[in-house]
Amino acid sequence: MYGFRPLLGLTGATLLAYFIAASMNWLANRLWTFRHVVHADRPLVQWARFLMANSLGFVMNRGMVFTLFLVAPLCRTIPVLALAAGSLTGLVANFTLSHRMVFRHRQPPP
Repeated sequence: MYGFRPLLGLTGATLLAYFIAASMNWLANRLWTFRHVVHADRPLVQWARFLMANSLGFVMNRGMVFTLFLVAPLCRTIPVLALAAGSLTGLVANFTLSHRMVFRHRQPPP
């Protein structure tokens, strides 16, 4: 983000940094975590599915953080607790959605 900030501004650099990080995450999942999968989708389709699935994980992450800020005074005092819970929520959501919707096995022909 810092490298692109002078060229794109803060918002543009942040968006570009997200797409670079998400793309590297997708590639790592494709090549390592789900390397055993005979992929059902072409790479570009799979990448788009990954971004969509992980956007839901992001919403769940932030939702957990802000919910805990609202309902748990301890999380307002020690925000890292809410951030950790949000990260764990997003991690579980992203892995589950990636496993079920993104890195799907190709169905054998009938």
